[in-house]
Amino acid sequence: MPPSYPIIAIAYSEETRQAFMAALEQAGVAAVAAASFYDAETLVLSGSYSGLLVDLPSIVKAKGDEKVVACSLTNFFPTLRVRAVGSVLVPMTMPGAARQDNSLNDFLAKSCSAFEPRRLRQHRRREIIMAAQLHGPESCERTFTLNLSWGGVFLLHSFPERFTIGDPLDIYLPEAELLVPTSIRWLRPWGDRRFSGLGLQFSRIDDQLHEALTILLKSDPDNDRDRLVA
Repeated sequence: MPPSYPIIAIAYSEETRQAFMAALEQAGVAAVAAASFYDAETLVLSGSYSGLLVDLPSIVKAKGDEKVVACSLTNFFPTLRVRAVGSVLVPMTMPGAARQDNSLNDFLAKSCSAFEPRRLRQHRRREIIMAAQLHGPESCERTFTLNLSWGGVFLLHSFPERFTIGDPLDIYLPEAELLVPTSIRWLRPWGDRRFSGLGLQFSRIDDQLHEALTILLKSDPDNDRDRLVA
């Protein structure tokens, strides 16, 4: 079964990108070309993709911050690292945890098809524990945050099944003296050996919330991507 979403073909060389796109087209798979790992990161922040076809020499050439981006992307998505020899794509043997499929067809049919496409998280989460209250039509429950980012917050809750993804939910942060409108993006159920709770996205960030987040996160929202350490 082919992957449901496009594959991103990443290579610095235009000739290599064209070889990648031709191979994916021949395999009957939708694809998008990216001339750098920064370009690929921009794509996955706004869309869903099933995997990455990556030029190994481009990973080797990536330096500094782009090397971190490359590491983040290849750890997040199914990735096939190859070297283009003309129009032929040669999968490169990878050591340790970076082992991969032996062919493009196996990569597409197995790794990419089994992957549940999702967008890369835009902002880095930080483990910040602070008191919080859920403001609903019938109650004002006490809880606390487990992590916080410029995009939202994760709240501990023992009965997340009471809520529905997409519902609006106001939370009050006593430490910042702020009532914050949010919407429920995802739920973590109780009983799977992790803290259960609610993943909330901020509905808007006004001046007061912006000031509070700047103090708590000690970062700039435009320069706080969720990247792994290389």
